[in-house]
Amino acid sequence: MICPLCGSDESSAYHQDKTRSYRLCNCCNLVFVPPEHHLSPIEEKANYDLHDNQPDDPGYRNFLGRLFEPLAERIPVGAKGLDFGCGPGPTLSVMFKEAGHDVALYDAFYQADEAVFDDRYDFITLSEVAEHLSQPGPELERLWNCLKPGGWMGIMTKRVIDQEAFARWHYITDPTHVCFFSDRTFQWLAERWSAADMVFVGKDVVLFNRQ
Repeated sequence: MICPLCGSDESSAYHQDKTRSYRLCNCCNLVFVPPEHHLSPIEEKANYDLHDNQPDDPGYRNFLGRLFEPLAERIPVGAKGLDFGCGPGPTLSVMFKEAGHDVALYDAFYQADEAVFDDRYDFITLSEVAEHLSQPGPELERLWNCLKPGGWMGIMTKRVIDQEAFARWHYITDPTHVCFFSDRTFQWLAERWSAADMVFVGKDVVLFNRQ
């Protein structure tokens, strides 16, 4: 069983529920769902089509503020960014544009313009995206390489605490969630990337600074 983040073949059983099994990578500490339990792309998109997140929803803006505010404090005036996994109703990008920044969009289902990966950015955001990635290793590596020196990557995803909490965690009931990160997983990423800085903000936001 190959870890989709670090590529290690050393993992152990972590949890089993009525529909899926979950494994823990012994190298990077990612908890992941084996591929046989993943939805098909058609099933996955059908799930996302049910989402109704809009830029004029103050509650949704407040939710995204947990990522927007600490990242906005760290980027230069008029910065250039990429909102990766923007979904059918891009909102975080709107918030950054309102603050005077230029933001490109990418989403595998709704904004699949691969040309965005030919550019370089001052900041990249992944808001409630990382947990959906079937191959987070190659995808996060590609994004990291799109960051300019001194740029910031902001990831918003709920983090694994321990095995007991995982067993009763609502986050794993979403069939599109297939990767679950912990503090140790993000520390592994920071070391792999030789990040200049890594900052945890609250329970579900982490920021990486590229040297």
